[in-house]
Amino acid sequence: QVQLVESGGGLVQPGGSLKLSCAASGAIDVINSMGWHRQGPGKQRELVAGITNEGRLNYADSVKGRFTIARDNAKNTVYLQMNSLKPEDTAVYYCNIRARPTGWGGSGDYWGQGTQVTVSS
Repeated sequence: QVQLVESGGGLVQPGGSLKLSCAASGAIDVINSMGWHRQGPGKQRELVAGITNEGRLNYADSVKGRFTIARDNAKNTVYLQMNSLKPEDTAVYYCNIRARPTGWGGSGDYWGQGTQVTVSS
């Protein structure tokens, strides 16, 4: 069974920084892609950033130049460095991976429990 454990959320002032981490565990053969989504108050869940196992990056326009996604394949961990945070970045941030568990014929999508990020003075 694949599990994702997130950490690093919290309260930060506008202009500040936070770093989120998400570690995947369980019997995993391949992690195809890793990413972060977020859901703000009254909003739909949206993609923030993603990274494939080839290292291709994808960012939402609203975070380009401020957020950086990275992965450590040896640790099955994905990170999201968030700089110059704005109040509109306030949301629950969810880690997501697409992976093939051991013994499975195909890949599936897995989600973390979410971590709250609040940007406020």
